Amino acid sequence: MKIFVPPIKSQGIKTKLVEWISSNVKEISYDRWVEPFMGTGVVAFNVRPKKALLCDSNPHLINFYKAIQNKEITSIIVKNFLKQEGQKLLETEGKHYYAVRERFNEFGNPLDFLFLSRSCFNGMMRFNKKGGFNVPFCKKPNRFAQALVTKITNQVENISQIIEHGDYEFKQQDFNQTLLELKSSDFIYSDPPYIGRHVDYFDSWSEEEEIILKNGLDKSQCKFILSTWLSNKYRTNEYVFSVWKNSYIATREHFYHVGGRETNRNAVYEALLSNIMLKDSISNSEMNSRIKSNKSQLTSKLKVISHPEQLLFKFEDKSLANNLYK
Repeated sequence: MKIFVPPIKSQGIKTKLVEWISSNVKEISYDRWVEPFMGTGVVAFNVRPKKALLCDSNPHLINFYKAIQNKEITSIIVKNFLKQEGQKLLETEGKHYYAVRERFNEFGNPLDFLFLSRSCFNGMMRFNKKGGFNVPFCKKPNRFAQALVTKITNQVENISQIIEHGDYEFKQQDFNQTLLELKSSDFIYSDPPYIGRHVDYFDSWSEEEEIILKNGLDKSQCKFILSTWLSNKYRTNEYVFSVWKNSYIATREHFYHVGGRETNRNAVYEALLSNIMLKDSISNSEMNSRIKSNKSQLTSKLKVISHPEQLLFKFEDKSLANNLYK
């Protein structure tokens, strides 16, 4: 499966999990794909449903993809913009980043949002209480070299083609509003901020919201899957066995490059929770039993990497062998 990477970056993006998610939903029938937390849109853009409602509380994400949809942003426009702003970044030894950040926080230009997303520290997407983007510069004045500009330009073109060939609606709204718009024939992919873990998101996330989301999905009578974390080497996500206790669970080990320090970046068991049986899923009670008995939490198959057969040489002349290894 060829993975289409969106031009906007964000920590926790599902790029490396898209193929797994897609394989678990490809046999499911539905009229419309709905995401209450679209984020960068990487899942929808790779599943490529014919019809989709893609929502997020972050207005800058929605404005960016609406601008692509309306042809206000094209690959050519992006190429010229990044070359121009990248040159200023290089000439000012990175100081221009903060001029763009200030400009973006005042006017919210989608192109400035793309620039900041691709030149901020560690690909973070973080906003202050006033809604201002506050991530510092990545300290690479030559950030927008020709190779990266070409890469981003191609990403914009790919996503533009996907949007153009689908019936996609982008809405900036709270997840509660999206829940009110659900139809029983919809299929929901929900990727809320991960409860109980550090998140860099436009809004925070609480236990109360997790419960509201669960109740809303149940009330909709839609088929759904939800991305969350099951466990890491330190602890288990107990909400999986309380709030989501009636769900099926599919898991895959995944490494998130999240956090400013490498010590904060660890492998976790990623989980897909669903109200229907998926290709890789088991029951909630069985997973709980596995954890308590210290058994494997993995439900998806590990990728088998074939290794070339090792060749063994037998030397008839012992003197030749001895000389070879001296």
